[in-house]
Amino acid sequence: MDFTVELEDMVAMLVSIICGGAIGFEREYKNKSAGFRTIILISLGSTIFTIVSGHGAGADDRISANIITGIGFIGAGVIFKDKISVRGITTAAVIWTSAAIGMTAGIGYHALALCLTIITLAVLLMVTSVERMIAQLQKEQILNVTFRNPDFHQIDHLENILSTKNLSLERVEVSKENDKLMAVFKVSGKKKYLLEMNETLATIPEIISFS
Repeated sequence: MDFTVELEDMVAMLVSIICGGAIGFEREYKNKSAGFRTIILISLGSTIFTIVSGHGAGADDRISANIITGIGFIGAGVIFKDKISVRGITTAAVIWTSAAIGMTAGIGYHALALCLTIITLAVLLMVTSVERMIAQLQKEQILNVTFRNPDFHQIDHLENILSTKNLSLERVEVSKENDKLMAVFKVSGKKKYLLEMNETLATIPEIISFS
């Protein structure tokens, strides 16, 4: 292998480090599980494997496919579910994207890799502003409520309370089990009112549980 090819490979790795560092800095700043060092290593590792596959004999497709599979395992490791929501999906997507950018640098498309990095950062930085805008819009969620006793007046009482909290309710289902009344509602309102709803439900003694 001549020095020119090696120099091109080193430039590709340098571009990969710059791209991974830029994305990793944003993740580190937001205190995510995959931060500065992790994203750099993912991007650089993808670049190295891509370079190696380019110098091999007919192994390009197999190595590229294995990179994607390996990154999938890493991405799955940062996703976890709690009682409220699933977390880590964005970080997993960033890991996947960083690997793709590393592969792009590895095949010599340095300008494209830098361009993709800028696009990725733009998306990540705009997320907060877009989420704030979405929070101002009307949202819906399903509310499951279990009452302490099978008195249907409790449902009317709950609907009256929530209707005064800038929320609209649609009764979806009512059932009875073990002498307890259970109701399912479709609730509509702005995000802040939906969050306040949980506090309101927690103060109603007739309600055993809600989700």
